[in-house]
Amino acid sequence: MTKDMMRGFDLYQPANLENALSLVDRLGQDAWLMAGGNDSLDWFKDRVKNPAALIDLLAIDSLKGIREIAGGIELGATTTLTEIAGSELIRSKYSLLAEAASHVASPQIRNVSTIGGNICQDTRCWYYRSGLDCYRAGGQKCYADTPEGMNREHCLFAADRCVAVSPSDTAPALVALDATCVIAGPQGQRSVKAEDFFIGPAIDIERMTVLEDNEILTAIQIPDSWAGARFYFEKVADRKTWDFPLVNVASAMKLNGNIIEDIRIVCSGVECVPKRLTVVESVVKGSPVDDETASLAGQSAIRGATPLNYNHFKIPLLDNLVMRAIRNS
Repeated sequence: MTKDMMRGFDLYQPANLENALSLVDRLGQDAWLMAGGNDSLDWFKDRVKNPAALIDLLAIDSLKGIREIAGGIELGATTTLTEIAGSELIRSKYSLLAEAASHVASPQIRNVSTIGGNICQDTRCWYYRSGLDCYRAGGQKCYADTPEGMNREHCLFAADRCVAVSPSDTAPALVALDATCVIAGPQGQRSVKAEDFFIGPAIDIERMTVLEDNEILTAIQIPDSWAGARFYFEKVADRKTWDFPLVNVASAMKLNGNIIEDIRIVCSGVECVPKRLTVVESVVKGSPVDDETASLAGQSAIRGATPLNYNHFKIPLLDNLVMRAIRNS
């Protein structure tokens, strides 16, 4: 396969959202939306994705920035991860998201990567990324889920033909914060909870989000309901920088003294979508923050896990990350 040589495409750089929506509606599946470009350029250089047209969203000012709104804050979809990690507003009220953003890749990549791009990026399964005709690419086979398949990075839960996982570090933080994704399309604007923004292979094996071909993610809104809660984020990867998570965990916890009144806890790297651990939440609510509660949480988190040939290590890893999230929040 020829590498590092992109095929030609028409480049569009709309100055406002109205023009961008007109372009995606007119060009349809021939168009590719790009923000930071870190995921997109990999596809293009490997010649696995070859769009006829590229729509660069970075010139649209309305998609940028961090602003306070009634009942919370709003992040423009093309706000960079560096801006989010360094924002005093986010660090003071929603430090979970700032911490998650600071763990994405490297400083150089965070300088250009956007929050919208990070949650909309495609899975990193190397069979799929290499252009093989797997289920996710419209074929009739999963190359990872075979006796000889390289699957140590793949899922523990909810496999449905495809065993790829969500690679995002910011996605579990947004789900834990009960964020809402704002989507614009030809028919107007709609809002989708972050928890419902991501979809698994049982719903649509060729997509990872609810975005249609003629829609654009414009903003992410975070409510004040979890502002100032006790937060925890931890990521385990093969390398400290640049790499994607083997497993990560994000939690938001409200305490009354030492008693857990409410909690949202979410992991990535174990399912095609950021996995909200609702069983763990139910188990620990009303319990004290201690070793016994943490142990019960860890055991509950791995209930139902189905490892592949080479990712059994993710089970104790998930167990321990959840225990630490409860114990150290």
